[in-house]
Amino acid sequence: MSQKRSSRKNQAQGSRTDKPGAPANNRRRSRLWLFRLFAAVLLPVLLLILLEGALRLAGYGYATGLFKRMRIGQEEFLVENDQFSLRFFPPELARTPGPIRMKPHKQAGTYRIFILGESAAMGDPEPAYGAGRYMEALLRERFPEAKFEVINVAFTAINSNVILPIARDCAGQEGDLWIIYMGNNEMVGPFGAATVFGLQSPPLGLVRLGLALQKTRLGQLLMAVGRQVRGKSAGPASWGGMQMFLGNQVPPNDPRKERTYRNFQQNLKDILRIGRTSGAQVLLNTVAVNLKDCPPFASVGQASRLSAEQRGRLEELLAQARTMEGAGKFAQACSNYEAAAKLDAQSAETEYRWGNCLLRRERVEGRGSNGGDGAEASKASGSPALLLARQQFQQACDLDALPFRADSRINGLIAEAAREKRADQAVRAPITLFDAAGWFATNSPLRLAGNETFYEHVHFNFDGNYRLGLAWAEQASRLLPPALTNHCATNWMAQEVCERRLGLTDWNRKNVFDGMVRRMRQPPLSAQSNNELRTAELESQIARFRLHMDAAGAEQARKIYLESIQRWPDDYTLHENFATFLVASGDVPGAAAQWNVVRGMIPQDYLADFRLGELLAMQGKLEEALVSLRGAIAKRPFASDPWFNIGQIHFDQGKLELAYNDFSHAHRLRPQEPEYLYEMGRCLVLLKRGGEAVELFREAIRINPDYWQARDGLAGQLALEGKISEAKAEFAEVIRLEPRYARAHLNLGVALLKQGDAGAAAVEFEKTVSLEPTNQIAREYLRQAQKARR
Repeated sequence: MSQKRSSRKNQAQGSRTDKPGAPANNRRRSRLWLFRLFAAVLLPVLLLILLEGALRLAGYGYATGLFKRMRIGQEEFLVENDQFSLRFFPPELARTPGPIRMKPHKQAGTYRIFILGESAAMGDPEPAYGAGRYMEALLRERFPEAKFEVINVAFTAINSNVILPIARDCAGQEGDLWIIYMGNNEMVGPFGAATVFGLQSPPLGLVRLGLALQKTRLGQLLMAVGRQVRGKSAGPASWGGMQMFLGNQVPPNDPRKERTYRNFQQNLKDILRIGRTSGAQVLLNTVAVNLKDCPPFASVGQASRLSAEQRGRLEELLAQARTMEGAGKFAQACSNYEAAAKLDAQSAETEYRWGNCLLRRERVEGRGSNGGDGAEASKASGSPALLLARQQFQQACDLDALPFRADSRINGLIAEAAREKRADQAVRAPITLFDAAGWFATNSPLRLAGNETFYEHVHFNFDGNYRLGLAWAEQASRLLPPALTNHCATNWMAQEVCERRLGLTDWNRKNVFDGMVRRMRQPPLSAQSNNELRTAELESQIARFRLHMDAAGAEQARKIYLESIQRWPDDYTLHENFATFLVASGDVPGAAAQWNVVRGMIPQDYLADFRLGELLAMQGKLEEALVSLRGAIAKRPFASDPWFNIGQIHFDQGKLELAYNDFSHAHRLRPQEPEYLYEMGRCLVLLKRGGEAVELFREAIRINPDYWQARDGLAGQLALEGKISEAKAEFAEVIRLEPRYARAHLNLGVALLKQGDAGAAAVEFEKTVSLEPTNQIAREYLRQAQKARR
């Protein structure tokens, strides 16, 4: 009994003795877990924070916002951040926003409009005459007591994955109206199904995580390292326009397209939510494209899945259809194309040709004339054949394996998003849907948008931009607060008057059309079945512009600019347009003065320094030109053109080593530009390094076989090396490409004379003299050739 009590007592004492030590053990265990947590989580986070801070202190990386602050004169402005797009593009392919000059806080009485979208919304090929510029001019004239501020934040090659961050940055900038016109680049832009800029159609969560990480300097460093590891094989080495995408064709049923549609749908919903919660009214547009006159860029049908017998039948039907089409037998051609489409329902080219034949058949039979009006035109445009033609043209667009145009699915998602947001009453500002695609179709011949509206596939010509700008202005006018509409003009400005306000002269028109002709001669546009016809129409327009480009026309154009600048003196785009006109009309000093004005207004933009450098060099002010061109490089280090122009100046000064280095720098920035290689080769020839020059000339020709200057350089060097047969072949190619180049005829004649063919040589010398009557060398060679023939 006593032992039991003793045992219990000892147990009780032991128990009381253990209790004071228990909390200490718990504290030790807690500290151990805290240390483990710190070592596993907090320490790495702290190290990452320290590394991020160190990178920022060292000046590494770039700001990711669309806007940055800048003092211009005595005022603070928000301007574009030209590094904004580096999160979405490799540096060598990066596209940049256009110039922006906006006060951080909107002035009283100002109505601020943001335009969000891609190159069509930007106004490509010449933003100075884009729809936004027409809209701004129309609103200013209709409501003279209001102040309209149009900020166009659209730019080339982007899509909804880029426009969403742009929308976030615009949300805090006191916008009154957002105009959203996007959808053409959804497949080819960043993270699209056919993109060349990185991952294709990844999950949206992964896209957003990657973009969020790149807002940090550490994320930017990791991305740069990743690109370095992948090397040049990961994508194009430099910007190559639409040609870059030729190898990224997407079949109609490719699952990547479906993921891209889903991502677009969610991005659009988020953009609309951000716009409306910012307090801005939103004008959302469907996207108009060229259906009638733009064949598909690539066609990936199902022929490979057919049996040998079916493939043979398909080829036979298509061959017969083309024969009938060429013979003008459009009814028979339509029947064959219809039968072919039943065998291969995913051929974009077949659908387009079928639609085109239906259209041509209606025209031949008098039911689809572009002329006529009223009830007759309405009846014609509603015929069953034309309704079917419109369906086939739309189907051809939807099946296009190089999807550079918004298809019916994209426009359907846009309309659906507008309906959903209008039904949502939880947000502050209303949304308006403008069916631009339907509006252009309704107001086009045969209710099919085509070349009367577009230059090529999606970019509006002057008429198309005016019509879209007018439609936007009409929509905006309905949304204006009453205080801004108390005093307004009765009617909208006519197109001709509007274009006078914008400084659109025949010199500027020709400049734009020249650029479009060059574009039409590049793939994939050059491979389209009607390319020759469309290019010829552009060239005929240029010829018509030239008819008015005389001294009297130049004086009238100058007056137009002076009147417009007096009306809107702070419009830097007007000054740019005036400078373009002055250069084209031969007033180089006047153009330089205008670019000086532009540089003062938007000093962040490299283009003013670059253009000024060009013009100073043209005037022989080489040292001043170098200063200006180096200023352009300081503002945009990845621009190749300033380096090239510096190289030209050094070449003209006889500083060949410097010139070669400058051209080499330009080449590193744009490896696919043959002109840079050619100029490097010219330097090497004069530096007595002919063997290296030959390789550069050959590389330039490989990039562009039609670049005749490189062939001329190669031929000259081959002739010096005694390789007369090879030189002769190259000189002949130069003449084929540039028949009026006198020196090529002369050099070919010399090569022929050396080979003993005096008769053929004499012909070339005669051509030289006909092109250059004062060329005494050619006349002397001609005498020698004639003597040798006798």
